[in-house]
Amino acid sequence: MRKAHQGAALLTAMLTVALVATLASAALWQQWRSLEIESAERARMQSQWILNGALDWARLILREDGRSAGAGGSPGVDHLAEPWAVPLEEARLSTFLASSGSNNDALDTSTTLSQTFLSGSITDLQSRLNVRNLVDKGKVSQPALEAFTRLFVKLQIPVGELALLAENLRFALDTSKDNGNAGLAPLLPQRVSQLVWLGLSAKSVAVLSPYITVLPVATPVNVNTADVTVLAAAIPRTDPAQAQRLVTLRETRHFRFVADVATALGVPEANLTEAQLSVGSEFFEIHGQLRQDKIVVQQQSVVRRKDLNVEVLWTTRGPRWATTSPLQ
Repeated sequence: MRKAHQGAALLTAMLTVALVATLASAALWQQWRSLEIESAERARMQSQWILNGALDWARLILREDGRSAGAGGSPGVDHLAEPWAVPLEEARLSTFLASSGSNNDALDTSTTLSQTFLSGSITDLQSRLNVRNLVDKGKVSQPALEAFTRLFVKLQIPVGELALLAENLRFALDTSKDNGNAGLAPLLPQRVSQLVWLGLSAKSVAVLSPYITVLPVATPVNVNTADVTVLAAAIPRTDPAQAQRLVTLRETRHFRFVADVATALGVPEANLTEAQLSVGSEFFEIHGQLRQDKIVVQQQSVVRRKDLNVEVLWTTRGPRWATTSPLQ
């Protein structure tokens, strides 16, 4: 009987130890989880502040570009030799603080700040064909449809998808005025990836992405920033060789007027309308990237510059895993 009591006491003691150990490990896990959540939230907020600062910096560059153009040089002209077109290569965040005169003596290569890298770029969205151009005053625009047709043929994308895209876009824009068919219309896209809503296949969207954009208003193509493929599609009766010639010419001296493009092509100025072509831009995309260890946070913002006001139209931000190792 005594041995039975001793066995029961030993079993109780073991159960008590196991229960205490379980409770302690659960408490420790909860504490670790709270610390991880707090650390992740702090890192998220810091990344947001830094990327918002980078966005403000890019807006300042665009505003100063507009100011300098108005003060002298080529007013209303945007080209790839301007400061905004130079991308910011990946660099340690600490170097920006050092260059700004901040106290950087306490920084060490093992600190979070010195292991954080910032990069970014500004892209002229009017260097691409604007899908919004396909509809003008409630009807499909024939000049824009012809330009997109040339692009679809060049990229070997079924032209039938273009017809569906144009018609669905017209329908979406018409019903946005509350004419009773709003519930039947597709949603109006704001980004290229959303064009699948209007009938484009995901494969077609991926192929078209470098050459098209979706802006809130119709816009002409900037001949100073568009590539050969877009120029050949945007300018009627222009083959890739002629488009390449325009790109080569603007490397020496950018076009100041649309008439300069007509002269370079040897065509009447009336053949090129300012509704289709321009030498300046209002819409830009600002891309920022912050990398720390294996985590990368990217931010894309579309802005509109009107006079000296640079307005943010929309911003997206999200993390992804880095595929490259940090700079040494």
